Amino acid sequence: MTDQTEQLREMIRGAKRIVFFGGAGVSTASGIPDFRSAQGLYAEEQDGLSPEMILSKSFFYLQPEKFFDYYRKHLLYPDAKPNAAHRYLFELEKQDKLRGIVTQNVDGLHRQAGNIRVYELHGNVHENHCMECGAAYPMEKVLRSQGIPRCECGGVIKPDVVLYGEPLEKYVCIGARREITNADTLII
Repeated sequence: MTDQTEQLREMIRGAKRIVFFGGAGVSTASGIPDFRSAQGLYAEEQDGLSPEMILSKSFFYLQPEKFFDYYRKHLLYPDAKPNAAHRYLFELEKQDKLRGIVTQNVDGLHRQAGNIRVYELHGNVHENHCMECGAAYPMEKVLRSQGIPRCECGGVIKPDVVLYGEPLEKYVCIGARREITNADTLII
């Protein structure tokens, strides 16, 4: 065990209000690629378009079929399971040491591991809503559909993820800021 690992363990032992702030690196051990590494999602363009462009609000509205084709292939991992990091954070929450997880991940693995106090800054691929009537749908509905996923009312089903050009959800940000402000230990 390295000195740094032991130092981190000691910090965790002494902490009373830990907040974990993480991103794509947490889920790579679950088989989900990160975004910005050399092998990440953003390393390759598709049809001359960057992933940032395809995953934008304007592209979603202008070319929804291409958006959903890319989205299904590159952002949905229905077989992904929580890894050791997710499980350890759940254990810390059960001990009432972990007061919250602030994550940029949209994979939902922190919640799948059992964590309750999760602030998903960029939303969650497991939650989807009809843009017309507001009906909720699971990820499987989007995954199984062809082309543009449609609600029974005929409306487009939009993933509850924050696209480029959209603001972060106000109350998620308020909760995340509150937990970080009140933390005695912040793990990033």
